[in-house]
Amino acid sequence: MASETPATITVEQLPELLKNDTSVKVAGVDVDGLLRGKLMAKKKFLSVAKAGFGFCSVIFGWDMHDQTYFRELGISNKENGYRDLIAVPDLSSFRRIPWENDVPFFLISFHDPDTNETLSACPRSLLRRTVDKLAEKGYGAMAGAEYEFYQFRAPQNHDGTERNTSSTAAFLRDNAVTSLPSLTEGMFGYSITRPVHNQDYYYGIFDACLKFNCGIEGWHTESGPGVFEAALEFGEIAQMADKASLFKLVVKSLGSKHGITPCFMAKPRQGLPGNSGHMHVSIVDKDSTNLFARAEEDKDAAYPDIRFLSDMGRHFLAGLIDGLPDIMPILAPNVNSYKRLVENFWAPVTVSWGLEHRAASIRLIAPPTASAKATRFEVRVPGADTNPHFVLAAILALGWRGVEKKMEIAIPPLGKGEDVGGTADKGQRLAKSLKEATERFMRKESVAREVFGDEFVDHFGGTREHEVRLWDEAVTDWEVRRYIEAV
Repeated sequence: MASETPATITVEQLPELLKNDTSVKVAGVDVDGLLRGKLMAKKKFLSVAKAGFGFCSVIFGWDMHDQTYFRELGISNKENGYRDLIAVPDLSSFRRIPWENDVPFFLISFHDPDTNETLSACPRSLLRRTVDKLAEKGYGAMAGAEYEFYQFRAPQNHDGTERNTSSTAAFLRDNAVTSLPSLTEGMFGYSITRPVHNQDYYYGIFDACLKFNCGIEGWHTESGPGVFEAALEFGEIAQMADKASLFKLVVKSLGSKHGITPCFMAKPRQGLPGNSGHMHVSIVDKDSTNLFARAEEDKDAAYPDIRFLSDMGRHFLAGLIDGLPDIMPILAPNVNSYKRLVENFWAPVTVSWGLEHRAASIRLIAPPTASAKATRFEVRVPGADTNPHFVLAAILALGWRGVEKKMEIAIPPLGKGEDVGGTADKGQRLAKSLKEATERFMRKESVAREVFGDEFVDHFGGTREHEVRLWDEAVTDWEVRRYIEAV
């Protein structure tokens, strides 16, 4: 069964809750969406559960491979000595890790040690700030997440025995990426039989997610060699972001136990579809009523696609359309992300929208094809390589900006059968590279600065500039193979 978590947990209840435990695992989320944490003695955890504890700020001063940024950023640097931040456990995030003997687990958020205010670059805190802004008006937000990901078998040693997944990165230092074998071969989306090939792993993930309180409501093979797709259970937006991060933890942890390397990068294989990370969002009132649904059909709507969409929903959509180009480093945060966002691979490349239109960057799901209570927007630009807290914060912030400004929808919907070929008459072309996206994100008049503030934009933008520089300095296998002899 799923982890039994009280609706509210107080510090005073912790000793009883953890009475049979000797240790506690904690983790926070860095800008790349990676969980960074440690195991703590129960006694230590109980002593710091209320006020928080010191956690080295370097996790905001280095990249996903622990290399400090070329240009030192404000949160963590040599000048401040890579000082400690204050890590505050979120007691409401309590669950137990089923594949680690049910050790207690808590998520943490990071605070500035000088002001004790939440850290601007802390993904959980950035989303919470946006959620709190809506809460002040009596509103909440709901969300859902879908992830596609490739899976590779651990490569074999020379004697034919299987390496463990921890050696996969080492294997790829000396071998071609294409030599890494897929979990299954060929294209077979929605297969009933393919999961049986790896039954313990397939059902193990589903069961572990349920127990770890990040449950899956849909789980199937996707088109591609060794590709699975998971639709996580719909829920409150901040909890949804946590569950999306924890879902990746489940998959990677169980993968390591089965000799499998899950891969969430946006485009792991040339010539094949990429890995999407679609996000669904709606706004509700205090009674959980969907505020994007229209009570009665608006037969005079500007476009037939929005005849069942409320005025709030229309303003929200307008905000998404207006701000989408300015937040691309959040929706496509890595150099590889832009290999997925190309024409003819079921990935959106323009600012576009439409009712039940899977070629658009923003898909409206509403009556008559869906029930009124299910009315929502699916943003289809993000890949599986994104940070879910940043993505959901950005979608919510842009949409709410549209509501506050009562913005009008600036472009018509895509017609049925109409594709997004990147032409000017079908919406603005989204950035084609991380460099282009980051420059727009960081410019003075960026919508990102308006909704998130300069401190966050300067920090996150600086981390993306670091990725771009690493790519600019890299010499790829493609370059060597193409030019080594011919030029």
